[in-house]
Amino acid sequence: MSVATNRTDSDWNDIAISSKLLPDLSDNAAVVLEKRYLARDEEGRPAETAAGMFGRIARFVAGADFGYGASAAEVSATATRFYEMMASLEFIPNSPTLMNAGRPLGQLAACFVLPVGDSMEGIFDAIKNMALIHKSGGGTGFSFSRLRPKNDMVRSTAGVSSGPVSFMNIFNAATETVKQGGTRRGANMAILAVDHPDILEFISAKEDGGKLTNFNCSVALTDDFMRALDTDGEFELVNPRNGGVVARLGARPVFELIVRKAWQNGEPGIVFIDRINAANPLKKAGMIESTNPCGEQPLLPYESCNLGSINLARCVSSDGDRPSIDYTKLAALTRDAVHFLDNVIDLNRYPLPEIREMTLANRKIGLGIMGFADMLIRLGVPYDSDEAIDIAEGVMSAIQEESKKASRALAAERGAFPNFHLSDFAERNEAPLRNATTTTIAPTGTISIIADTTSGIEPIFALAFVRNVMDDSALVEINPLFEKAARERGFYSEELMKRVASQGSVAHMEEAPEDVRRLFVTAHDIRPEAHVRIQAAFQRFVDNAVSKTVNFPNEATVDDIDKVYRMAYAMGCKGVTVYRDGSRENQVLEVKREGPVVRAEAAGRLVPRSRGEVTYGSTRKMSTGCGALYVTINQDDEGLFEVFATMGKSGGCAASQTEAVSRLISLSLRCGIEPAQIIKQLKGVRCPNQAWEKGGRIYSCADAIAKALERHLGVDTREGQQGEAAKNSAETNGKGSDAVMVGVCPDCHGPLEFESGCSVCRMCGFSRCG
Repeated sequence: MSVATNRTDSDWNDIAISSKLLPDLSDNAAVVLEKRYLARDEEGRPAETAAGMFGRIARFVAGADFGYGASAAEVSATATRFYEMMASLEFIPNSPTLMNAGRPLGQLAACFVLPVGDSMEGIFDAIKNMALIHKSGGGTGFSFSRLRPKNDMVRSTAGVSSGPVSFMNIFNAATETVKQGGTRRGANMAILAVDHPDILEFISAKEDGGKLTNFNCSVALTDDFMRALDTDGEFELVNPRNGGVVARLGARPVFELIVRKAWQNGEPGIVFIDRINAANPLKKAGMIESTNPCGEQPLLPYESCNLGSINLARCVSSDGDRPSIDYTKLAALTRDAVHFLDNVIDLNRYPLPEIREMTLANRKIGLGIMGFADMLIRLGVPYDSDEAIDIAEGVMSAIQEESKKASRALAAERGAFPNFHLSDFAERNEAPLRNATTTTIAPTGTISIIADTTSGIEPIFALAFVRNVMDDSALVEINPLFEKAARERGFYSEELMKRVASQGSVAHMEEAPEDVRRLFVTAHDIRPEAHVRIQAAFQRFVDNAVSKTVNFPNEATVDDIDKVYRMAYAMGCKGVTVYRDGSRENQVLEVKREGPVVRAEAAGRLVPRSRGEVTYGSTRKMSTGCGALYVTINQDDEGLFEVFATMGKSGGCAASQTEAVSRLISLSLRCGIEPAQIIKQLKGVRCPNQAWEKGGRIYSCADAIAKALERHLGVDTREGQQGEAAKNSAETNGKGSDAVMVGVCPDCHGPLEFESGCSVCRMCGFSRCG
C-alpha cells in the first residue's frame, strides 16, 4: 500500500539538488517543452526553464522516499540522480509526469483500462470515468466484449440491444468534447473478442474514415481462432449475455476481412489475447481483456500504469577501438528508473478511487526504451540485420534482468506489491517483487523529441525534411548522425540534402557510399518482415507488450499484410499494428463524363482551345476556412471550359492563390484534360483552416473548387448522396480527429508521421496518443 510522506505539497521544493548539469536541448526539444510542458504563470508565460522542470520533477518524485524513512541527505542524493538522468536526456518519464509532477493536477500515469458492463448504468459509468481520466491527461482502453450483441433481448425494457459498435460511437463523441488537462487530447483503445456475435461489424467499423476517430481498434484473437485459421476450420460466436453459441463462422474469411480492412486504413489491429493472459502474472486476480490506446500495456480493469523510457543512444561508449554498448551505465539507469517509477505510484493523484486501489495493489510499472535506431547507427549496425536482432535481445534482456533485481530490492525495503500472494511469482516460490510488471515498450513520440532521438524501437522515419519557417523560407533539417557521416565521408552537398529531404531516404542515391546507404535505412526502406523480427526480439524480454508499427509501401498487397499478421503470431508477439503508406488519405471519387474530348496538338504539345463568344455555367457558394468562396464553372459546346473562384473578401494570400489555381484549372480544361483528373489532384488537399458544410468537410480552397466541379458534373458526396456515413463524418469529426491528423498536424500544420500505432508531429510534439 502507499506510504504517506507526511509533507505538504510544497515541501519538495526544499529538497536540494547538487548538480550543475544543464539540459543540452535541440531547437525542436526547446519548442516542445515550452509549448507543452513548462509550468506557466497566470498570464500564460513560461514560468520555468527546462532545468527547472526537471528539478521540479526530481524533487517531487524523490520526496516519496521520506515515507520510507529516508533522511533529508538521502532524499537529496536521490533527487540529484533523478535530475541528472533526465537533464542528460538519458531517461524521460511519460508525459503526464512531466506535466503534472509537483503541480496542482498531480495525475502522473499515462495508461488506464476501464470496464464496460453490460447495462446502461455500466456503460455510462464508463463514459463518465473516461472523461475524468482524459481531463487528467491519461488515455483509456476498453473491452466491449461483455456487451450483448445487436438485436439481442433487453429484458428490462422488452426491447433490443443496439450492440457494442453503437455504444462506441457515444464514447467517441464524449472524447471529442474533452481536452485532456489543457494539453493532451483524448485517446482510446477499443477491443472486441473475435468470438463476439458483432465481430464483423466491429472489423468494418472504421472503413468510413469519419467514424470512431478517437479510437484505435483491435480484434482480440484467441489461440482457438488461430488454430482454426491454420486448419481452415470454423469457430463459434458466443453471446456474452448467456454464454450461448449463436453461430459458427469460418476463421479464414473473418481473418481475411481483418486483413483487408487493415490494408485499407491500418485498422483494426490485432492482439493475441490468450498469449497476453499466459504472461499475465495475476490470473487469480483477474484476466486481461484490454490494453491502453497504443496496445503496449495490457491491464486489468481499473488498473493504471506509469511509463518511462531509457535513451539507448546515450548508452553507447566510444572507448576502445570501436563504439560499444555501455551495459554498466544501462544497469545503473535501469535501477534508478525503477526507483523513480515506483515512487510515482505513491505520489500519483488517481482520478478514481477504484483505480487507486487496483494500482496500489499491483504496482505495475512500464520501463521501456527509445533511441534504439540511433544506437544501432552509432554502433554501425543496420536496423534490418541479424546483428540488430542480437543487440535488441541483449539490451532488453539486460534491462529486464536489472529491473527485476531493482524491484526485488525495493520489495525487501518497502514490501512486495499487496497482491503478490495471488501472483505466479508466489506460486513459483520466487522472491517478492515490488512491482507486478516492470517493462513495457511504449511509443515515445513526444519525449523522444525532447531527448533528441528516435522513437521507441522504431527505425528512422526520414533522414531529412523541409521545415517551413515564418518568413516563408524553407530550411532543410537533417538527421545529425547522417549529416556527420556525409561530411566525414565527403559526399555532403546542399543539393543532395535537398533531394534526401524530398524523398526522406538515401537508399537509391548513388552519391552516398553503399555502406552508408545500408546503415541509414528508414522505415520504408525496411522490409515488413524485418519490422516484425525486431518487435519479436524485444517482446521476448518484455513483461507487458511492445508498441511498434510495421510500415508498408503504398503498393503493398493484402497478402503482404496477411503474411505479417501470421508471422507476428508465429514469432511470439502479443499484437501487431500495420500501416500502408497513404492508406488513410481520402479515396478520391472518379468522375466519368461522356462526350468529346478535344486535344489540339502543335509540335507535340497541347494547345488550349480558344474562347468563343458565349459560355454558360453556374456559380456555387462554398464555405472554406478562409471565408466564403464563390466558384463559377463555365462550359461551351465541347464541355467544361473555365473556372473562376473568388473569395468573399478581396486581397490577401488566400485570394491570390485561389485565382492562380482557377487559372491553371481553366488552362487544363481548355487543353482537354479530363475533369476527373483535375478533381483527383485537388480533392482532399488540406490546409490549416478547414470548414464545415452540411454533410461534409471542406479541407481547403482547392478542395472546395474540386467539390464544386464534382457537383457541377452531377456527383455530390454530401449527405443525401452518401447518407448516414457523410452525416456522421460531419458531426463527429473535428480538430484532433484522425481524418485531420493524417498528413497535417492540427497544431503547427507540419507533417505527421504514423509510428507505434499513433500520429506524431516531430516539429511541435503533437501526438494523438500523448
